[in-house]
Amino acid sequence: MLGRRITLGMAALAAMCVSAPASAQFFFKSVDLSGPPVTGTEPGIIAQSLPGASPAEFRAALVWSLRAALNVAALQCKFEPTLLSDDIYVAVRKDHDDEFNKSYDTLEKYFLKTAKTKKAAQTELDRFSTRVYSSFSTVSGQLSFCQTAASIGEDAVYAPRGRLGDVAVARMRELRESLKSWGEQHFRTRRVTFVWPVLRPLPQFGNDRCWRRGEYDARRCGSLG
Repeated sequence: MLGRRITLGMAALAAMCVSAPASAQFFFKSVDLSGPPVTGTEPGIIAQSLPGASPAEFRAALVWSLRAALNVAALQCKFEPTLLSDDIYVAVRKDHDDEFNKSYDTLEKYFLKTAKTKKAAQTELDRFSTRVYSSFSTVSGQLSFCQTAASIGEDAVYAPRGRLGDVAVARMRELRESLKSWGEQHFRTRRVTFVWPVLRPLPQFGNDRCWRRGEYDARRCGSLG
């Protein structure tokens, strides 16, 4: 009888593990970071202010911010292979590169409109892209960021072509919130200790020469692997 109870208990535990949500990768219960859609005009949603930007230009900035976040996740979240952060980024790039390129072109036109010269416009665009990437750098919130980026990346993979902006609008607030220091939400009265992985070095976000059209250039600044 005891042996049968142990067997049943082990079977139930196995079933729980198989059916466990993605949040079980780090927490028994993750914090709920969902929020209303954004337009890009809200404080802290885009890495810098864009004075005089049109709704289309704000949307382009959101799409480019989403691309940057998934790129940072691909670089920084490999310590947890089940998140598939690198694979997700590659898949999103493959399926939505046209929308990314159009967003970049829209931002380029915005800075051409607001800068005095073409050279100044390119400089401002490069700075904007660098700021966007650096804005997704986090240490204390790395677990929640990696987890949230993987979830949003999955939505991005399945988004119809031309509709990636809808994902950015719907979930950018959640992505920004994930950068904060969040912890276990189920055992709120007790301390839960995690064994942290060996983290990869952060990209040189402040060095413009390390980035080419928003992509980290390992040949110039070294591998992060």
